[in-house]
Amino acid sequence: MTFGEQPAYLRVASDLREKIANGSLPPHTRLPSQARIREEYGVSDTVALEARKVLMAEGLVEGRSGSGTYVRERPVPRRIARSGYRPPNGANPFRQEQAADGARGTWESSSEQEPANAVVAARLGIQPGERVMRTRYVYRDGGEPMMLSTSWEPLSVTGRTPVMLPEEGPLGGCGVVERMAAIDVVVDNVVEEVGARPGLAEELLALGGVPGHVVMVVERTYYASGRAVETADVVVPADRYRIAYHLPVR
Repeated sequence: MTFGEQPAYLRVASDLREKIANGSLPPHTRLPSQARIREEYGVSDTVALEARKVLMAEGLVEGRSGSGTYVRERPVPRRIARSGYRPPNGANPFRQEQAADGARGTWESSSEQEPANAVVAARLGIQPGERVMRTRYVYRDGGEPMMLSTSWEPLSVTGRTPVMLPEEGPLGGCGVVERMAAIDVVVDNVVEEVGARPGLAEELLALGGVPGHVVMVVERTYYASGRAVETADVVVPADRYRIAYHLPVR
């Protein structure tokens, strides 16, 4: 096989990737051994090994201890609907952020006060070290972990009020807009920035992912008259979900 200018290991990986995509190597099939790749493509052991590493980093194959490397079953991506900061028809925040169709959502949360680090402080427009309420969520659909979220609210806004704890009290779980309104803070804007990065080890452990998998991260901040009143990182596994925005035309 002639490999041209592209590195040989990438060309081998590309050919194997195509076989996975077209079904020649279906899910749960054992990937050709290093020796087989070397013989079939006329490459060195180093090239064969690097090609396998590429496919593993892409999440297309997985190693099974004492058995070999196998093609992973690729999930059909589901949609997570985003519809702005106003929950439609009084829906709670999870209903707003979970998969739109056939959702069977539950979540777990824990809140704790902490000093804001430099990144959180910059997003909230406060000084590093100022106290914030940090709340961590694990969202599940049908028992399957689908999304993580960590939110921070400045205690200069919510401290010593009935909504200081997002998931407790008479408005627990109602969402930022309604909770803030209860203390006469009117949320009038929200900014979401969407990016992607390799998942952190603890994120992938919680989401049931494989090391090296990519996650989408939504950095969301709610504002009231230009003042940030909550900021959050929403983490979604990119191989299982797509984020769909439904925005009104004004």
